[in-house]
Amino acid sequence: MADATSDTNILHRDMLQRMLLIRAFEERVIELAHRKEIEGLLHVGIGQEGVAVGIATALGDGDYLYGTHRSHGHFLARGTDPGRLMAELAGKDTGLCRGRGGSMHIVDAGRRLMTATGIVGGTIPLALGTALAARETANVVAVYFGDGASNTGSFHECLNMAALWKLPVVLVCENNGYAEFTSREEHSNVNKVSAFAAPYAMPTKTIDGNDVLVVHAAAGEAIRHVRSGAGPYLLECMTFRMAGHYVGDSQQYRSKEELAAVREKDPIERLKRHLLAQGVAQSQLDATSEHARLQVQEAVERARAAGQPAPATVGEYVYKSAALAGIPG
Repeated sequence: MADATSDTNILHRDMLQRMLLIRAFEERVIELAHRKEIEGLLHVGIGQEGVAVGIATALGDGDYLYGTHRSHGHFLARGTDPGRLMAELAGKDTGLCRGRGGSMHIVDAGRRLMTATGIVGGTIPLALGTALAARETANVVAVYFGDGASNTGSFHECLNMAALWKLPVVLVCENNGYAEFTSREEHSNVNKVSAFAAPYAMPTKTIDGNDVLVVHAAAGEAIRHVRSGAGPYLLECMTFRMAGHYVGDSQQYRSKEELAAVREKDPIERLKRHLLAQGVAQSQLDATSEHARLQVQEAVERARAAGQPAPATVGEYVYKSAALAGIPG
């Protein structure tokens, strides 16, 4: 029993480390964007770290994951090098995609992080393709999407296909209450995205996405179901983003009272309180926060020191086939 308790404590502290890294990384991204060191449209998931870490820590090393347009946290939670991710956001040659993907189109295939996308719900069909290929193995595919993606036709087509073919995919809805700037009740009469699973006889659960321990437990249940060959699972994580839809969003569509209430549900502070109650010292939590800050500082320094992609390489890494790469533009 003592060993099990110790293992659980280690897991929970690891979760906190990952969540703090994501928070520190994205807060620094906002700062760098305001200073014009990072250009382009940026979407941060501050407040949604519990979903990213809860799912990542439940997946196996051989499992696959697909992101969204808001996937810095998804990748960091899965172990992506913060320096290479920061370099990608800065358009540097040492980035995950050699500076060609930016914030919304990142890939870390070595960690089976297949891709993120700026297309709403765009990775769901891709995830099904990977799940079809993985059907003969014990591997699982997890794919993130927001509640706004549930209004797309491809989402419903994919639910049907995944259920029909019993594909090993966990569909993870990060329901933060808004499709860009539009609240759930303003764009859908269906209150919970999990309700869409019923017509396809797909198991589903709606959970508190701001409690990383709840997410981890529910993800484990969903993954075990899928890995057994029983078919897909829809997991809806109710969460909140503490920042705007994009960096620079003034959030005029949200009241000050709503924003204050959201901050009270911070998943990081929630896990800290849990760890303190379990006997972890405040000094240990402070040291974990400092470690995350230093990781991010190192990532920034590495990105700043990296060079820009050479203009002559603009046609490289575009096509997989050497024959196709020779086609004139």
